Amino acid sequence: MANLLRTRYLRPVLSQVRNLNLQEYQSKGLMDKYGVTIQPFLMASSGPEAGEQARVMLTENGAQEIVLKAQILAGGRGKGTFSSGLKGGVKLSTDPSEISTLTSQMIGYNLVTKQTKPEGSPVRNVMVAKALNIVKETYLAIVLDRGFGGPVIIASPDGGVDIEEVAERTPERVHKIPVDIFEGVSDEVALDLARKLEFVGGAVEQAAAEIKKLYELFLGVDATQVEVNPFGLTDESEVVCFDAKINFDDNAQFRQKEVFQMEDTSESDPRELEAAQSDLNYIAMEGNIACLVNGAGLAMATMDIIQLHGGSPANF
Repeated sequence: MANLLRTRYLRPVLSQVRNLNLQEYQSKGLMDKYGVTIQPFLMASSGPEAGEQARVMLTENGAQEIVLKAQILAGGRGKGTFSSGLKGGVKLSTDPSEISTLTSQMIGYNLVTKQTKPEGSPVRNVMVAKALNIVKETYLAIVLDRGFGGPVIIASPDGGVDIEEVAERTPERVHKIPVDIFEGVSDEVALDLARKLEFVGGAVEQAAAEIKKLYELFLGVDATQVEVNPFGLTDESEVVCFDAKINFDDNAQFRQKEVFQMEDTSESDPRELEAAQSDLNYIAMEGNIACLVNGAGLAMATMDIIQLHGGSPANF
């Protein structure tokens, strides 16, 4: 089941020529534009500004607690370490002055996680968000599946963890629903999905409404993947999209200019950016033998031959 999930539902997303990189706050901004329920947040690029934004969230936005999140493109921020010595890129606090101090140890420093390069990624801004108490976590994703010739919704009542782990342990807990591109997500389909996610009571209709809005977002921005994990329920019985990852169809750049202008290239290799300007694929590696090859299969074989003879490829 896990292999099926990887090969049939997630791999098409990885076949893009080049991925558009958006920060978390940008993805949530798009979600908010389409009416998807998210945590209220403000952005800051310095310690004093973050402290002031925290004060605003606490006094004017009804927040009881603040969640401070360093903004980088890699995952695993909560368990990361900063070059300043601070541990953890996600912090909770009720004190604006503490938020200011923590931010000063984040901005201008590199955050190292399992998904970054060894030197980490530079942090230039932080999200100052209203902390919400999650009482239920589920998983929801809409992906473009070329096998089905259209979108497929992947949903599981077990959210907040890696979906592939869920598929390996309890494959029956992962639901896959193909969507007819002409019919879209009907009320009946959305309500059925909400029940499969084990929402109950009034949360069923809330979740169904959020699912329909996420599908509108998927179509509206020419996405190849919209993943929400967790797609959760708060202790105030509100269904909220707590975290989001959106991948886009690069072929739609001509009609999604506003979205593509938001691309964050601060963490990208300059050589990869230069190659992309000429519609070339270039993935930097640590070797010293350059590869110029036509076709991915031949490129991989060339790299294997280089390795076989004791060399190391500089790029793919």
